[in-house]
Amino acid sequence: MRGAEGGGVRGSGMPTGADHLQIAFEVAADRGGVVVSDPIERSQFVLSAPGDVRLRDADPEAFRFPADEAVTVRTDRLDLETVVSVCVRDGNGEMLAQAEHFADQTFPAGTYSVELFAPIKLYLRVDSSLRVVSDATKTSLEFGGETEVLIGARSHHKRPAATVRTTDRPRDAMRAVSLLGSALKTTSVERSYPTLRGHPPLVERGDRFAAPDGIERPETGVTLELPATRRHVYVAAPLAYYLGAEVVPGATPRIVTDEGFVHELDGSRGFERSVERVLKQTFFLDCLTRTEGYYAVDLHERAVLEPELGLEFASLYDRSIGEQLETYLDVPYERIESHVPDWKLTAHVAPTASNVELLPFVANDLAVVMTPRTEPTTGSAIQSTAVADFARGASPRPTADRSSGTDRSSDGELAFTRSASTRSTDTRAQEAASAQRTYVQPPETDSLEQAWLGPGIPIGASKASLQAYRNRLSRVPVEGDIRITVVCNDRKMAEERDAVEAVYGSREKLPFEVETHYELTVEELRSVLKEKTEFLHYIGHIDESGFQCPDGALDVETIDELGVDSFLLNACQSYEQGMELIERGAIAGIVTLNDVVNSGAVDIGRSLARLLNYGFPIRSALELAQRESAIGHDYIVVGDGSLLVTQVQAAFPNSCRIIENDDGNFDVKYTIYPGSEFDIGSLVMPYISGNDQHYISPGTIDSFELTPTELEAFLGLENIPVIIDSKLRWSSTVGLDSF
Repeated sequence: MRGAEGGGVRGSGMPTGADHLQIAFEVAADRGGVVVSDPIERSQFVLSAPGDVRLRDADPEAFRFPADEAVTVRTDRLDLETVVSVCVRDGNGEMLAQAEHFADQTFPAGTYSVELFAPIKLYLRVDSSLRVVSDATKTSLEFGGETEVLIGARSHHKRPAATVRTTDRPRDAMRAVSLLGSALKTTSVERSYPTLRGHPPLVERGDRFAAPDGIERPETGVTLELPATRRHVYVAAPLAYYLGAEVVPGATPRIVTDEGFVHELDGSRGFERSVERVLKQTFFLDCLTRTEGYYAVDLHERAVLEPELGLEFASLYDRSIGEQLETYLDVPYERIESHVPDWKLTAHVAPTASNVELLPFVANDLAVVMTPRTEPTTGSAIQSTAVADFARGASPRPTADRSSGTDRSSDGELAFTRSASTRSTDTRAQEAASAQRTYVQPPETDSLEQAWLGPGIPIGASKASLQAYRNRLSRVPVEGDIRITVVCNDRKMAEERDAVEAVYGSREKLPFEVETHYELTVEELRSVLKEKTEFLHYIGHIDESGFQCPDGALDVETIDELGVDSFLLNACQSYEQGMELIERGAIAGIVTLNDVVNSGAVDIGRSLARLLNYGFPIRSALELAQRESAIGHDYIVVGDGSLLVTQVQAAFPNSCRIIENDDGNFDVKYTIYPGSEFDIGSLVMPYISGNDQHYISPGTIDSFELTPTELEAFLGLENIPVIIDSKLRWSSTVGLDSF
């Protein structure tokens, strides 16, 4: 499976909206070649080369596309550790070819720019003949003898360029939202590529409006006229960002362009749905139009829709945003709806004054923004989960017996739970604390993920927070291996400890350091939580007093310094302690809302370990792990669930659902999940027999019919999660006898 996401466009006259980020180059001493590392995103990629490789610093401005750092090496070939999409251009920037699996393309002596769609964005420039050859597992670039190769790299980490200050007045919020588009690196349709959408400037509350010099809205000729309410401003923020639009007060919500085009945003479906449709429709048709530009690929969605739409994409490519909008929005949404990619995120944002500071982050995700219509209600976690299970058709849950610390399963057998009542007899305080929680169930959407940014604990969505987004922005480079910390504070839970120890760090080409701790005292656990680690997997007990240790309890509120980036607190009722970890510096985590049966917690812990180790974002990993667990919906994500613990094993996190047909062939439904390297708008080409087209990610991109032989070949390409008969499996364990 391959992916592409697009690069930047130099000379666009647009502010980049990103700081100079740290990219590291070093000689690969153990295998020869160059190791390129992004110490903020914790990603690396190896370009192997024969002989004694020496690196020399070079000018990153030498590339057509933006690069953070650059070096030169002398070699006659570079071998890539995996198959990645390779885009070859001539010295004038004209695209000559895009090589994929089983490619063998040769180019005569000349000047070539080569773009590699790897976990770190890589560019090569060489004056030589060139051969690009690949098989099922690796790609090689062969040059016409030893020559100097310029290598540039760019981090996928995005930082805002500045901070805009606004008052609590909606009209000042409009002025702030008008500046979100200053981060766009181009106003062409190529901004539909994730790397051409810089992170919008931060927004902070103050006693007056103030914007730094140099932060200016791009001149797109598009205006959003909105009633001066927080609800209207918040919902429209991602659309304003993507269009580079000015937001001004108006009696009714509508889009107005310099060309005189007007589009009402308060139709029969209401304001929020109207904004959602315009955002999706504009973005999607930009993705089709951009195939006339820098990446002239064979796009599946364009091939299917072009005869029906009758749009002249070649002429649309060079038009202004206003002219493109007028043409795009003349197309009935129903005509394209089934082809629009599954949207990454719906964010439910309460229209409070403080939530204005969240707008740059939801805009950065191009989220569909909705405002809550219901108020959170109090109630026990068990009652709330029962409601969620009923709504989702989940399997019956065991019935808790808090007095004994056990659960009674549906067959009447007693099962050990992770309730702290097994360590302490004071359960009344725990029950009282649970009863004080408030819950809310957001409405179902068709987005891949949902985030709740308001009061209450969401059922069926992540509990996002401003602090988590800020923590991610302040993430600093870390040297050394990816560190995973496993803490097992109850010997009766050793089964999960053994299972996850065998999973974490099992990827041969990625450097891991896995530390496991047992039965930590309060001070020992405090010391472990202060140490820098990418992921904490905690197995044990938590109650209202904190993490249970042999000599007492550790409350995260008492920790002054935290080194944990992300976590799984696989213990009963761990929500409050997880939120405290976020407040003290963590970015994302998975917590529980109820007492959980130990056997179910082991299954969830094992599944999450495999998915996170593979490279799934935390939110997507939990969604997959929940599918086969009766207690899965007792777990939710807190913080920024888009975080990856490790770089993805392939270009994209992906899975498939396989169904055997009556004729002996198989339907393979292929799903792509968003990742930090390849966000919404990236391109993917599944390596499936007979497919030669790219698709827009993320989501379920298509269903392919494979013969038994073709299926075996596909499953052998990489070890990915597969769903068979509604059960989560891994392709390395699946054969034709699995059906």
